[in-house]
Amino acid sequence: MLAPLVLPPLLLSSACGQSSSNAQSDAGPALSKTEAAQVLELYKVTADRASRRLDAKSLAAVETGPQLAMDTATFKLHRAAEHRVAGRGAGNASFGKPTFYIPRINGHPRWFAADVTAGTGKDTLRHAFVFTQAKPSDPWLLAADPHPSGAALTKIALDEEGYATTVRPSERELALQPARLPATHAALLSGGPKAPGAAGLAPGPQTTQAYDGLRRTQDRLMPGGITLSSHFTPEPGPVYALRTTDGGALVWYVVRQNEAYSSSKQGKLAVTGDLVGLAPPSAVKTHLDTVVLVQYLAAVPREGKARVTGMYRKAISAAGS
Repeated sequence: MLAPLVLPPLLLSSACGQSSSNAQSDAGPALSKTEAAQVLELYKVTADRASRRLDAKSLAAVETGPQLAMDTATFKLHRAAEHRVAGRGAGNASFGKPTFYIPRINGHPRWFAADVTAGTGKDTLRHAFVFTQAKPSDPWLLAADPHPSGAALTKIALDEEGYATTVRPSERELALQPARLPATHAALLSGGPKAPGAAGLAPGPQTTQAYDGLRRTQDRLMPGGITLSSHFTPEPGPVYALRTTDGGALVWYVVRQNEAYSSSKQGKLAVTGDLVGLAPPSAVKTHLDTVVLVQYLAAVPREGKARVTGMYRKAISAAGS
């Protein structure tokens, strides 16, 4: 396994944490573009090797937080279904030319984003990576990877030297504070667009349509004797936000979904699809509980509603009884 990449600390202020956008304008970049390219290359090599071996311990050298939990669950799925995917791992990534969005940040933790395309043809997938470094001596780790739609990343504002600007999670000049996005999105998915605390998100595939789709799934299962309950909550952890050219922000955040399937008769429930590898099929009799993490990317304007522009969803645990 390759050693984690630890870049030498830049000559920045020793102040810790994320300060305001104005204060950050005098800070140095989190790292250089050359160093960012090295971080991405090491990630690609290490993650691909871990994927070929379905080795989550190796993956932990280059990933952290929800990202590591979600990709570890993917490895379990591939390991359990290996005979059905011809031994194919979860990676073999070939990245196209990346675009880096490196903010000016005082102290640690530091982070940067990367717009990366992997694969070719119909298998092409776009990534909105976020890499973080907790302390100067720590490796850079992949913390987020929602798959963006449209050109949201190209709207990130850059200064004269080509660097981005962070946005405070508590910024009140936006239509919705970045720190409130996880709770707002969770409220909408749990109770619909009119639920308390759900205002501020625009209708779309990952908001109102996702809520309606879940309700239809519940209705479809009921005639077969299966009851599904689902509840969404904000996932603890940092929210990442960069200033956009319209004065708004592009925000990365995570929501947790807890699902419970119940049936009065055995044989109605099964471990299938995204749940394969997370629970022994024999353990599921009349009840199945699952935990799903969903990473989102949202564009928040100064006025109007925030629009969700990307996501990555994966079940990370399941338990039957």
